[in-house]
Order: sequence, then C-alpha cells, then structure tokens
Amino acid sequence: MPRPAHIAMIGTPMVGHVLPSLEIIRELVARGHRVTYANADHVAELTAHTGAELVRLTSTLPVADSDWPQDPIAAASLFLDEAMAVLPQLHAAYDDAPADLYLYDIGAYAGRALAEAQGRGLVQLSPMYVAWEGAQEEIGAAFSGLPGGPTHRARFAAWLSRCGAVTTSVEEFTGRPRRALALIPRAMQPYADRVDTTAVTFVGPCFGAGEEHGGWMRPAGAEKVLMVSLGGSAYPRQRQIYRQCMAAFADLPGWHVVLQVDSSDPAQLGERIPPNFEVRPWVPPLTVLEQVDIWVTHTSMGSCGEGLYAGVPMIAVPHGTEQCLNADRLVELGVARRIDAADVTAAALRTALMELIGDPQVAARSAWLWAEVRTEGGTRRAVDLIEEQLAEERVG
Repeated sequence: MPRPAHIAMIGTPMVGHVLPSLEIIRELVARGHRVTYANADHVAELTAHTGAELVRLTSTLPVADSDWPQDPIAAASLFLDEAMAVLPQLHAAYDDAPADLYLYDIGAYAGRALAEAQGRGLVQLSPMYVAWEGAQEEIGAAFSGLPGGPTHRARFAAWLSRCGAVTTSVEEFTGRPRRALALIPRAMQPYADRVDTTAVTFVGPCFGAGEEHGGWMRPAGAEKVLMVSLGGSAYPRQRQIYRQCMAAFADLPGWHVVLQVDSSDPAQLGERIPPNFEVRPWVPPLTVLEQVDIWVTHTSMGSCGEGLYAGVPMIAVPHGTEQCLNADRLVELGVARRIDAADVTAAALRTALMELIGDPQVAARSAWLWAEVRTEGGTRRAVDLIEEQLAEERVG
C-alpha cells in the first residue's frame, strides 16, 4: 500500500454521477488517505458519510431533472458553462496545496483541466458509457450537423486554449482520458471491443461491504419475490405504473411483491394495497435485490449494474433516451423484457413476468452475467488501481 496521500475528487453535482463512486471514496479514506471532494452543496449530504472533506463549489447546472434541455447542444453547453464557472473555484481551492492525485467525474471537465494545468496525475471515474475508438469523431460529426454544433465546438476549443490544459483537442479532452475506471459492467458498454483497454478498466459497479442485504429478509413462505423500484425520484407516470403493477401481480399465487415508492407518502397511491404487496420507502435496491427473482426497474445505468450484479432478470420500464438504450441492451443480453412507460398495462407486465420466469435461457444468461460482473472487481479493484496510479505518479 502506498503511503497516505492527498487525493481530490472533482465531482458533477448530479445524483446519478455522485452515487456510483461513493464507496471508492469511502475506501480511500479507510486506507488512510486524505480525500477532498469538490462538489456543490445540494449533493453534500450524499458524500458526508464517506469521510471526505467537502470543498464547496458554486454550480451552474440545473438541479431538477425537468430543467434540463432536451436539445443535445444545449445540454452539452451547460457542461461547458459549468467547467468555465468551476475551474477558477478549483484553482482557488487547490493551487496553494495541490492534490497528489486528482479523480474526476466524466462530466467534470474542470477536474481534468485543473490537473493538467498543475501537472498532476489524474484518473477519470465514469458512471456511464466510455468512448470507444472512433466514437468522438462520430459524435463530433453528428454535433457539427446540428444547429449550434460548430459554435459549441469553437467555444470549447477556445476555452481549452486558455484554461491551462495540456490537451487542446476537444475530441481528445472529452473522449480520451489518460486513465479511466468505468464503474459499469463491461457487458453494458457499446462497442466494448473498441474501447482502449490501456487507458480504461471496467471495474463494474462499486458497492460497500454488507450492502447486499441491508437488514431485509425474504418473507418465510414466499415462493417467489418480485420487486418494483423505479428510482428515488418521481416522474409523472410513476404512480400509474405502480397501480398497473398492483393490478398485474396482486393475485399471483406464491409471489411476494416489494413495492418501493418515492419519498412521498405511500398512502398517496390511492389504492387498496394487495395483501401480497409490501410497500416501503425507496432505498438503494441492492439491499433487497439479491433475494429477489424478478425486478421491475426504470433501467438507469446504476440500476442495470445492480440488477446484473445480483443476477436478477428485469422488466425494463425506461424513462428517457439513456434509459431506453440501457433497456435495449439488457434485452440484447437476454435478461430483460422492455415495456415503454406509456405502454405499461397490467396485461403487459404479467406477460413479461411469465416470459422471464419461464425461460431457462434467461436464468442461464443471468447467472453467467452475475459471474462476469463479480469478476470485474468493484470497489476493491478500483481503489487498488487508484493507488497503483498514485505510486506511478510519485515515481515519475
């Protein structure tokens, strides 16, 4: 183990970007490193339990999902604006006492710019797809064809030329990290065979010790358990989906159904809860998943990783473009059925359940993927690789 160091994590203030790496941060602290975590106040509660020291940043990114633009150029511009606003704050926090190694979220461009300007080592932590060979050129060409695309790229290139970064190519800066840890199962990665494995290592989802059960126990006498968990925040069709699930699964002999609702009052479901249903507030699904037979999920990337890690077949009910891509990938892998949110009915849910539970190939694929994800190493491997990088930087 290398001697203790100051490791800085530069985050993106979005829950889906913060949660996947928290156990890495916690483990680094447990190994004796001083870890500072630069992020906005509204996600500070998520990082508080890790033992890292918060470096407060003022973010320009929207907080509510509904405030994010659908236009890809507008969304990309928000991340560039965030980098421009955050980088001076990072210089103020770290220039007098630079970290020995910088970790940065894939969306935190200012983290890479800071490390390059200071000549320090850096490792990207990606909770989503990483770029594959040719991807950045393909994306760049697609962006150039969109209204505002060339202007956005010119703005990005101009910022790189003046921000102190060593990497001045937009495509290289955004899509070719020097070193990256992908916190997703390799099975979920598009064109995985075209990913540069000299720079990127798939460590899979990173969990902490004891997260698997979290005190929940499969009820005695339950022949099968199904979980419905659509994430920790509500979207307009969520309660309607809950009601369709109650209609679909209420009379299934031998089935116990765990319905995880959002943070609002479960009584607001407005329905008589079937006797085989257990309604509970939303908690990270892994606390239940390893004792579950089927999962109805919204297929965020985090949820996909949890489902594959637990070896649970999934009824995918995606909401949004990224989740639709994830759902399609799960179907390709042979462990899911997809039902779009607008098409959810009790009959469709019941059919998907019976197809999954009755297909031996689904069980075989789920077991194979369970083994594959477990061998990727998770938190321990991720921290080992970070410490290896730290040792290399010190030698260099």
